[in-house]
Amino acid sequence: MKKYAIGFNKNVEENFDNNVREIACQAANEPKKSIVEVYFPHRGMGWTYYNDSFDLKVGDWVYVDGKLDGYRGQVKEVNYSFKIKLSDYKRVIAVINTNVEGDFYFAGSHIVSFDKNAIPFSKVLAWFKAPENDAEYVSGDGEDKGFSIDDLSGMKITHNIADRGYDYFMENKVVYVELDENTGHAIVEGRENYEIEFNYINGEISNLKCSCYCSGACKHEFAAMLQLQESLDFITQNYSDKFNDYFAAITKGMFVNTLMNKKISGKISLGV
Repeated sequence: MKKYAIGFNKNVEENFDNNVREIACQAANEPKKSIVEVYFPHRGMGWTYYNDSFDLKVGDWVYVDGKLDGYRGQVKEVNYSFKIKLSDYKRVIAVINTNVEGDFYFAGSHIVSFDKNAIPFSKVLAWFKAPENDAEYVSGDGEDKGFSIDDLSGMKITHNIADRGYDYFMENKVVYVELDENTGHAIVEGRENYEIEFNYINGEISNLKCSCYCSGACKHEFAAMLQLQESLDFITQNYSDKFNDYFAAITKGMFVNTLMNKKISGKISLGV
């Protein structure tokens, strides 16, 4: 594994609650009321919802309230001619911003971009997790000395956790990883989608945290570090001329399912 002596010195803070306004495309003034049919791929089912907050179109990805709260669904039909008993219907509560522009490159199991505005963590997080307006989070910075990205034994995890993390990595459950100067983020699929954050300075990882219930180093963190290793190695070998202090990588499947299913026209530019 190669060394990644890249000097980063700027702290970047991400605040998901503040970014809800950025990723929820609420129409200005008063959107036209509608009844929309929404299909939820992870549940293999569709349902009908009332909408009076967004200018919805077929193909939009949304979140709703009710029993399917937290699941991402895609609008399949929009009906403006209706009369309903309002108490019989749940509502659409957020629309995911999937408007993406930029150049993207193949990077193994992932698609990578070196443009900070293409697929930033603040936007992509909403592709995986519904807004949590009432949620309260706290975190603390540990006193550990960190470890090298080239030697993950420094994480000091058990063989069992390492094996499970390796399985997550091999199954492409690290669906997103971003390195922005000295700050990194990842999203790992599990029982739910977990957020990983860390600091990266001259190849050293510190302040590694996961949003799962584990109090110490976990399989999600180990999987994220394996993906970071692979992504950095791939980029160094193939795209060193494009990589300065930023990259973001997302799995090919998520890239296609989120962006391409909505597109009926337009252009996509991918690196060779």
